[in-house]
Amino acid sequence: MVCLDISKLRGEVKLSKLGGIVQISNMIDLDQSSLAEIGEMIALANQIRNYPKEYCESCRGKIMATLFYEPSTRTKMSFQTAMLRLGGEVIGFDNPQSSSVSKGESLKDTVTVVSGYADILVIRHPLEGAAEAGAMYSRVPVINAGDGGHLHPTQTLTDLVTLYNEKGRLDNLCIGLCGDLKYGRTVHSLIKTMTRYHNNSFVLISTPELALPNYVKDFMNAAGCKYVEVPSLSEAMPMLDVLYMTRIQQERFASREQYEAQKGVYVLDREKLNMGKKDLKVLHPLPRVDEITPDVDDDPRAAYFKQTVYGMYARMALIFSMLMNPQYKRKKPPTQSSHPVECSNSKCITKTEPYLPRLFFAAGDMLECKYCDGRTLI
Repeated sequence: MVCLDISKLRGEVKLSKLGGIVQISNMIDLDQSSLAEIGEMIALANQIRNYPKEYCESCRGKIMATLFYEPSTRTKMSFQTAMLRLGGEVIGFDNPQSSSVSKGESLKDTVTVVSGYADILVIRHPLEGAAEAGAMYSRVPVINAGDGGHLHPTQTLTDLVTLYNEKGRLDNLCIGLCGDLKYGRTVHSLIKTMTRYHNNSFVLISTPELALPNYVKDFMNAAGCKYVEVPSLSEAMPMLDVLYMTRIQQERFASREQYEAQKGVYVLDREKLNMGKKDLKVLHPLPRVDEITPDVDDDPRAAYFKQTVYGMYARMALIFSMLMNPQYKRKKPPTQSSHPVECSNSKCITKTEPYLPRLFFAAGDMLECKYCDGRTLI
């Protein structure tokens, strides 16, 4: 087996025969992986991209189950394609109404049953902390494919592979994040990870209503990262090495009126793009609605369609690493709550799955939910 070694993330990705691979049990949050492990996955993604025939039978006989409780195009299809290109097979659902979920089956029961049919689970869910909860009851490794407005670690891995290949580095970057910073799980995951690399700074471009949650700002503060909040995309453009555009997510709003008030505030067009640096790279997790005009697509600084292809290789690397991990052992799920309180986040998975133990970490005079990172005053 070939292991991948990155001695310098800024430099060339090299292969070395070290006799092992990245040991990953579950991928719930990319923060659970060290920078060395993330570097190994980036290197493996590039290795698979360059030598696909070497990996086309690597997961033969393995089955991946996709449990998608909310719609997806790129994430679902890139996971499916990733597994098929590795020689494996795919089962699952992409509409919970076509499964026993429509009859009231709990997340616990669905995961327990399906993990008996598959070698790895991929879960996307509209409620925050669902993947963490699912992993507690799964017999096999679990990948978080997005849990509400919380986290999206495989999109972040996609973003890192894209940045490494398009910018040549993951440090010393000024990163602008524009649009829905409140509910944008891709934004939260990306910031949490990029604060771990040296000398990255952030420009937060949003309306006050869609500002970045405080718990994500805490990661930047703890890492000593510089960041500014600005209301204008035009004002931010000259500063940026990377612009991460996001759509305003209608499905996250309580009413159509709230969504309409935010829709169309930020639009990247050719005029604004020309205010940016010549080596700027524009990323977007997609889908887009109206936040990037089509005349930007053919500019060499637009990397969002390349990003979707990098995402397939990133997920191939992750699936391969997890299925080749001989160290996976299912942890016995906790049965008792750590504190006799309820999470204050109305979108936490514990609100609809009442059997889940209430698990919190102490954070000063607050309790932080293990599932969704929501904070509750003691």
